[in-house]
Amino acid sequence: MSHLADQVIMLLAALLLIGVLSTKFSTRFGMPALVLFIAAGMVLSHFIYFNNASLTQVAGIFALVVILFEGGMQTSLKDIRPVIWPALSLSTIGVLVTTGVVGVFARLVLDVPWTESLLFGAIVGSTDAAAVFSVLGGKNIDKRLTSTLEAESGSNDPMAVFLTVTLIEWIQHPNAAWWSLIFSFVWEMGLGLLLGILLGKLAVYLINRINLESSGLYPVLAIGFAVLTYGMAALTHSSGLLAVYVMGLTLGNSELVYHRTIMNFNHGFAWMMQIAMFILLGLLVFPEELSSIAWQGILLSVILMVVARPIGVFLSLMFAKFSLREKTLISWAGLRGAVPIVLATYPLLAGLDHGRLFFNVVFFVVLTSAVIQGTTISPLASRLKLIGQDDNTQPSLMELVALGRTDCEFNHIGIDSLMPIAGKQIADMGLPEDILFTAIIRDKNIVTPHGSTTIQPGDTVYVLSPKAKREEMRALFRCGPRKAAREHTV
Repeated sequence: MSHLADQVIMLLAALLLIGVLSTKFSTRFGMPALVLFIAAGMVLSHFIYFNNASLTQVAGIFALVVILFEGGMQTSLKDIRPVIWPALSLSTIGVLVTTGVVGVFARLVLDVPWTESLLFGAIVGSTDAAAVFSVLGGKNIDKRLTSTLEAESGSNDPMAVFLTVTLIEWIQHPNAAWWSLIFSFVWEMGLGLLLGILLGKLAVYLINRINLESSGLYPVLAIGFAVLTYGMAALTHSSGLLAVYVMGLTLGNSELVYHRTIMNFNHGFAWMMQIAMFILLGLLVFPEELSSIAWQGILLSVILMVVARPIGVFLSLMFAKFSLREKTLISWAGLRGAVPIVLATYPLLAGLDHGRLFFNVVFFVVLTSAVIQGTTISPLASRLKLIGQDDNTQPSLMELVALGRTDCEFNHIGIDSLMPIAGKQIADMGLPEDILFTAIIRDKNIVTPHGSTTIQPGDTVYVLSPKAKREEMRALFRCGPRKAAREHTV
């Protein structure tokens, strides 16, 4: 293997480790991890020259597919059903109003034509699912509000994509008929919704009935369906992001074998894609270009946060049953993240005159939104007295262990004839109180452990024990000297 390949592998390892460890920092301060990932990319840009907007866009779209699929699977239809219409209003009317208001100010601040100023408004018009999910996750904000924000952030990306692509086509072909744009909108959203539902149900049917050799293949199958859904939507000129989100929503709210395995895989994969995507986006930013447009970027970001987003929220929720305090929090929780930056690559690739300017200004918008809004959502919710009641729903044992929210762990250990517990009854082993045999697999059957149950060679014993007593637990199963010697010689 070449020295360059070794360096690339070490660089990727460092980026993944830094990305994972930085999430601890971001969680403590309530800041989306994307800030630190982008910062890492910007630091690397001093050592690596990267100016491939096309590759960044492809990587960004793939990452959005994974993130939206994971967000859809995490979203409970039971939670969003009462707020579905306000969320849809925010994701359509809210995005349109935000686009228009930002476009007016962008015309004045950036001194660009009206069509391009509206294009800038469309690029920053939608909230970001990854940022919203990461900031709201674990916060005790009123469930009705978090459900509304999560449903909005998962469903408003297609609107922003449609507006961005449509305005670019309008700039390049100013004589296009308006009626065709309306037909295109209905086609994209309607067919995207239909494809998401149909392919979601097909995925549920296949996952529940196919017998794969390994349980680890089921998450891969689910991700494959998510990518297939986006690809089929793209081929039929419909909204791929909407289709993926609805497909994930269908899967996540269905009876599914290996549901927890698929969810855990998706969660980790989505984090990895976020790390890779934001580092690539950071590499695409050239810090020396930012200083000349810093004041425009900060000014437009402030306008978006305190003028455009609140106007869009209050108009789109005019007939919804939300109080002034609730609308205020929804306005402030409109985080910008991956989607605006990915959409900012569209004008670059289209060769528009102000493509690079838009990308740099969008960078400021995303950064300030993440830093300022991301760190203040929870304190604002407390100040507005919108902290929800403690959730009395107890998570399952497997969920607690799988998510690392307990000091205990599960282990499964195959029983060898030379182990000291082989042939003994559980009651005679003198197990510590906090080490528990939870199940035994014997001849492909599950045996419920009792004090009189005899552990037999060939069994697989599932043990629940504290992490701090891992070695003590393993000592129960440690083989004698003959076995240890045999293992050593092998």
